[in-house]
Amino acid sequence: MSIILAIESSCDDTSAAVLRDDRILSNVIASQKVHEQYGGVVPELASRAHQQNIVPVVDAAIKNAGIEKSQIDAVAFTRGPGLLGSLLVGVSFAKSFAQALDIPLIEVNHLQGHVLSHFIKENDDSQVPRFPFLCLLVSGGHTQIILLKSHFEMEILGQTIDDAAGECIDKAAKIMELGYPGGPIIDKFAKEGNPDAFQFATPHIPNYDYSFSGIKTSFLYFLRDRLAEDPDFIEKNKPDLCASIQKCIVGFLLKKFEKAALQKGINQVAIAGGVSANSYLRSELQRIGDKHHWKVFVPKFQFCTDNAAMVGIAGYYKFLKGEFADISLPPYTRD
Repeated sequence: MSIILAIESSCDDTSAAVLRDDRILSNVIASQKVHEQYGGVVPELASRAHQQNIVPVVDAAIKNAGIEKSQIDAVAFTRGPGLLGSLLVGVSFAKSFAQALDIPLIEVNHLQGHVLSHFIKENDDSQVPRFPFLCLLVSGGHTQIILLKSHFEMEILGQTIDDAAGECIDKAAKIMELGYPGGPIIDKFAKEGNPDAFQFATPHIPNYDYSFSGIKTSFLYFLRDRLAEDPDFIEKNKPDLCASIQKCIVGFLLKKFEKAALQKGINQVAIAGGVSANSYLRSELQRIGDKHHWKVFVPKFQFCTDNAAMVGIAGYYKFLKGEFADISLPPYTRD
């Protein structure tokens, strides 16, 4: 039996969670609204907000879990990748907390945490994937097709060579001046639109790799030409534009993912990362899964965006292996 305190501070969400083995006891997230007025995350403002949030968030996680600090066996923390200023707050707090209680530290890769979020158990009926399984990791900063052979044996079959899918969605929202974060806004409007109203070009990239810069350019030039003819084109066609660009991006994502699963003979598939909250992506993956009789795993919405529970579950499996971190380890911004 182990109790692990987990801390996540890689971007603009301050989160702390407590897990007893692989069972979640609490998961507290403090989001930062200050970035909405800037249309994106401002690193300096993010790190300041983390400093304000980290103590009350950790305190709430421990209280919500119904435990005492003295019962904690280890502290898991996101070491990277992420924003350096944000990571420093979480890493420094984790080190100080562990030293004060004389308990071990466990470093966690943020991306591995997202993938392993499928192993978080909330009750005895929680279903988890069997190995090997294929995971599509999609976020604002990363897009990867990953083959998991064990909890930490992960093979990247394909990834974006430029922009990430989430960044592409956010940029489309920014071009249409819909607000930030763009993903949920496009998802909302898309439900009212026709996904076949407009067509956008997708690139031909070899193997299982992706590229999203061309899709952004295609969308930008399309709107430039239409706005020249009708300055109100976006306002008149907002739902159709959102549905069409969403279908283009999701279709591009799943075409390669489906190909990879079929060629690798995998019948258990999953999605993870912030974009896995997208309703169209979730429904389309389920549709493809039903067609091929795959077992499909989609994370609960609370585990899609950055959260400490995913750090805790990765920390738990490292705890079982006795993989502890030295207190001198610095955070890192990239893999």
